[in-house]
Amino acid sequence: MGIIVISGTGTEIGKTIVTAAVAAVATTAGRSVAVLKPAQTGLGPDERGDADEVVRLSGAAASAELARFPEPLAPGTAARRSGLAPVGPREVAEAARKLAEDHDLVLVEGAGGLLVRFDEEGGTLADAAALLGAPVLVVAPAGLGTLNSTTLTAEALRARGIEQLGVVVGSWPAAPDLAARCNLADLPEAAGAPLLGAVPEGSGALGPAEFRAAAGGWLGPELGGAWDAEAFTEAHAAPLSVG
Repeated sequence: MGIIVISGTGTEIGKTIVTAAVAAVATTAGRSVAVLKPAQTGLGPDERGDADEVVRLSGAAASAELARFPEPLAPGTAARRSGLAPVGPREVAEAARKLAEDHDLVLVEGAGGLLVRFDEEGGTLADAAALLGAPVLVVAPAGLGTLNSTTLTAEALRARGIEQLGVVVGSWPAAPDLAARCNLADLPEAAGAPLLGAVPEGSGALGPAEFRAAAGGWLGPELGGAWDAEAFTEAHAAPLSVG
């Protein structure tokens, strides 16, 4: 796969760290990886963006950011309020294709969820994925509420004829509650796609060398790692209620 689009079911659920883990595994395997962030919101011009953080943690070869808006809002809203030009799906697709000419793998990291508006025409990350013909990796939270948002994301992808690679839990808690433990078994059914990994919470605080060494243990073979979905689910399975 030359291009993978990475979308969350919402915001602040570990999408950047999952992107970094995928990039780290591919880079360690000898692939040249580029990371594309179409729209970065909520940061000033001199602050480190998500794509830069992915490169720092993973050792990816390159990063690109198409636009940056200062307010932490949906890209279309942030662009309108800032008076800056928005980024549309066609620009995203063109940038990804150009990066793919010089790199083995391009990871396109969205902002927030799949259908967050990029521009006044209602363009979304899903539209960019459709233009690219690229599969989408969905990042989901572990806890209560994730089944609904994951199901809705999966339905939106199917309605548009976009391939879903699978689901990765973006921040697996050190002390998972009952909902998180049950969700491991239920997420593949909700998504209609396999569970492809679980990144431990706090992984973004690791140093780059430690992060790269550990990343393969968080992702399944489909993403180049050694994580075993069945074994992980069994290890964290919740005991059945007896009354």
